[in-house]
Amino acid sequence: MALYVLADTHLSLQNDKPMDIFGERWHGHTEKIKYFFEKDITNDDTVVIPGDVSWALTLEEALPDLKFLDALPGKKIVGKGNHDYWWSTAAKIKKLFDENGVTSISLLFNNAYKVGRFAVCGTRGWFSDAASPAGVDRPKIVAREVGRLKRSLEAGVNLGAEEPLAFLHFPPVFGDFLCRELLDVLHEYGVKRCYFGHLHGQYGIPKSFDFEGISFTIVASDYLQFRPLKIE
Repeated sequence: MALYVLADTHLSLQNDKPMDIFGERWHGHTEKIKYFFEKDITNDDTVVIPGDVSWALTLEEALPDLKFLDALPGKKIVGKGNHDYWWSTAAKIKKLFDENGVTSISLLFNNAYKVGRFAVCGTRGWFSDAASPAGVDRPKIVAREVGRLKRSLEAGVNLGAEEPLAFLHFPPVFGDFLCRELLDVLHEYGVKRCYFGHLHGQYGIPKSFDFEGISFTIVASDYLQFRPLKIE
């Protein structure tokens, strides 16, 4: 019953959006994901996918991508990324799952899951100030994400797991960027390990770094060469 993580699957079975325009490493990435799931993951394992699951623009368009993930070995816990425009309400997503026999995917959204000794918690996070889209009320969005992260970590506490793990799409700290509000929540709940995606083409950076006593690990799929990372 192992726990793995792989962010940014960027699936596009409905619209066939080519990803190799972002670099040679992305060539045939869907097939690589399938290969490594079938090679490494058993049906007793769990894989967290913290955002940018599918390029689809609507929930219906995302169905082929979700069914692709569902057919792979293991349980999947998916969070929301900045490109997950298909993401609707939890109720509508779960209804789609029920109607189409999707049984191995769960949503990470204001909640938590106990996997072995771990509490799987997380939220999307948000852009740095410089990268925030024009016209967006960043303080309002960050406050909302802080609330979601708190609810998730509080749910993790209630599960009685030994260690809370945080899975965010955006890194709460990277280079010169720091989202103090989200970092403070991680400290408040005693999180010592945080996993993030979103950053692509950053192949020369260390896989993990420490900041204020928390280990941050990049798990973007192209960084991991599309092989889920096992959490020890």
